[in-house]
Amino acid sequence: MIKYTKHNLNKLEDIFTELKITVRYEKGNFQSGYCIVFGKNIVIVNKFFDVEARINTLLEILDQGTFDTNELSTENMEWYQKIRKGMLKTV
Repeated sequence: MIKYTKHNLNKLEDIFTELKITVRYEKGNFQSGYCIVFGKNIVIVNKFFDVEARINTLLEILDQGTFDTNELSTENMEWYQKIRKGMLKTV
């Protein structure tokens, strides 16, 4: 599993950016902590979450979705594959 640091959160946000998915932090009444706006490529995460909860939320979204990873840079692709392996081990 990855460490819960601001740096790793930024790397996750970069992956979403390269996948052409906007990550926004907003307040709202979403039970699970995030809302995916279908057809708009927007993920809204509860802004009151700490870094650990934000990372876990973004990892959960990556785990659920099917994304075209061909858009990722080499560096982000390597990091994405590492975190995917980490997610598979925890299941």
